[in-house]
Amino acid sequence: MSTMNQSLSTGSFYDYPQQDASGATCIAQAWAKTPAPLALGEKQDVIERIKVLLKEKDAVIVAHYYVDGDIQDLAMQTGGFVSDSLEMARFGKNHTAQNLIVAGVRFMGETAKILSPEKRVFMPDLEATCSLDLGCPADDFRKFKSAHPDRVSVVYANTSAAVKAQADWMVTSSCALAIVHYLDQQGKKILWAPDRHLGRYIQEQTGADMILWNGACIVHDEFKAVELAAMREKHPDAMVLVHPESPQHVVDQADVVGSTSAMIKAVLEGSASEYIVATDQGILHRMRQLAPHKKLIAAPTAGESATCKSCANCPWMAMNGLRGILNCLEHGLGEIEVKEPIRSEALACIKRMLDFTSTHPELLAKAQHGFIKNIGAA
Repeated sequence: MSTMNQSLSTGSFYDYPQQDASGATCIAQAWAKTPAPLALGEKQDVIERIKVLLKEKDAVIVAHYYVDGDIQDLAMQTGGFVSDSLEMARFGKNHTAQNLIVAGVRFMGETAKILSPEKRVFMPDLEATCSLDLGCPADDFRKFKSAHPDRVSVVYANTSAAVKAQADWMVTSSCALAIVHYLDQQGKKILWAPDRHLGRYIQEQTGADMILWNGACIVHDEFKAVELAAMREKHPDAMVLVHPESPQHVVDQADVVGSTSAMIKAVLEGSASEYIVATDQGILHRMRQLAPHKKLIAAPTAGESATCKSCANCPWMAMNGLRGILNCLEHGLGEIEVKEPIRSEALACIKRMLDFTSTHPELLAKAQHGFIKNIGAA
């Protein structure tokens, strides 16, 4: 990380749950920083410089829906891509560019490098991480898995390359339900890590025999059922969209439970004029572009005594900045490396997921076993 970025950033600490090999959970703490905003004139200069360097360096930006809207727009304007983690992985693998700028969090950059070892992969800030990744240490996961040798290990994309190297399957929120249902139909018992809310939701929907790691996303874990119920009373005609990383009593109020892509699809295809959206607010940028005539309402994340009612923003996604992208291109900062044999071992579970989703695209496009109110895949 450059001293330039450090001097222009402000930092905060965040609590997250961390499980050990015995299954015990403690509260750990991690740090995140937010890049200082660019003045309007400086921002435009940085954007224009990035556009030139993307062409010169044979580079493309692959961005997640949760990063800053300026980065999403820049990716789209320059032939890049904005999507969820599943489609980000596919795009980076299939694009001809030899340099990938991954605007997201660390596991996304690692996944891109695992899939494309011949390419150089950069991130605006290598310290942009994820509470789910942090909360599932590789050594503890190895011991946890060893304690359940009869189970197929399925890990969420929000894990390190070292954890993926030990897993049988990787899944994203777009395909997790379909893959676990498939494994259950094969008579497999599941060892799931790390998000307990997504795991519980899948277990409920499929009836699969699952042992769950006790992790959580610090953004989705903060949505409040009582506050959401009050908001629904104020907006009785609104459709409620909830990401399955949210607590059960929040999910129970949803009209649609799904990934970021499924939520966007619901807004585009839904007949409602208002939508309450329970995921990171970064997604609202793309939703507003695609459905400008629909009203989007951020779901509440705090109780009555809190000052912030709707502040669902991942602090690590917020670490992605335009200046960081420029540093990648100008100075080669933020390059991701995944060493062997971890890379090739992790590739196996990712490839298994990609092969499954390519072979069974219909499972991701419509409601499957166990869905009640949902449209789209979880």
